[in-house]
Amino acid sequence: MALKIRLARHGTKKRPFYRIVVADSRAPRDGRFIEKLGYFNPLLPKDHADRLNFDADRIRHWLSSGAQPTDRVARMLGAAEIIPMPAQGNNPQKAKPKAKAQERAAAKAEAAAAAAEAEATDDAAADETAADAPAAEEEAPAAE
Repeated sequence: MALKIRLARHGTKKRPFYRIVVADSRAPRDGRFIEKLGYFNPLLPKDHADRLNFDADRIRHWLSSGAQPTDRVARMLGAAEIIPMPAQGNNPQKAKPKAKAQERAAAKAEAAAAAAEAEATDDAAADETAADAPAAEEEAPAAE
């Protein structure tokens, strides 16, 4: 029997309240559970004392018995230093812009590169004419 330490949702519509329970992984989320270990109220501020409450001894017992916490519960237990803090999942493939957005970004980058190149050539041409003009003025008085 695969045991999970997970959240079971209670409360009314748009007012969630979760119980931290140990349940068989095949049982429904809000259905049959083995033992209630605590609760989590996400509506309270993060620094409020009643936001998260659980029995650490019973959680350690169930962890030693082979129960696996879900991702959300593992983060809560990691913050409470009962287990090591789990690594944050980061899927860079999911965060990438989609095809059309990549095309727009590439077109914008090409336009910016072309504008920078045109500006560089204009600046170089302006520098050459500015460098030629004082040289011509210097030569003119010497010719007189």
